[in-house]
Amino acid sequence: MGSAVPLPEDHHLTVIAETYRLLGDPTRLKVVLTCLEGPIAVGEIAAAIGASQSLVSHHLRLLRAARLVRGTRRNKQVLYEAADAHIARMLADMIDHAMEDHDPSDEAEIRG
Repeated sequence: MGSAVPLPEDHHLTVIAETYRLLGDPTRLKVVLTCLEGPIAVGEIAAAIGASQSLVSHHLRLLRAARLVRGTRRNKQVLYEAADAHIARMLADMIDHAMEDHDPSDEAEIRG
């Protein structure tokens, strides 16, 4: 399958778990995915995902605190984008994984 991934230290595992917990919310995930397209304003994110600006702002605060997105002030607006290439690659890989064809019998084995 590839080379083994070293087991991170506990504090790194906590960061990883928190990242996935934050991205486990579908609205927050949509916010981050919208930010992958480049600098975008809160109102544009809200329109793109069909959520209120206040809800999007709330999610952006959480995502900024977790270093998943960053905001840059331009005049009176703050434009948001993915914090770095790692986030973009991780999400692109997860999207590819979710969209690839799979054998339904694999799911039956997992459910046991």
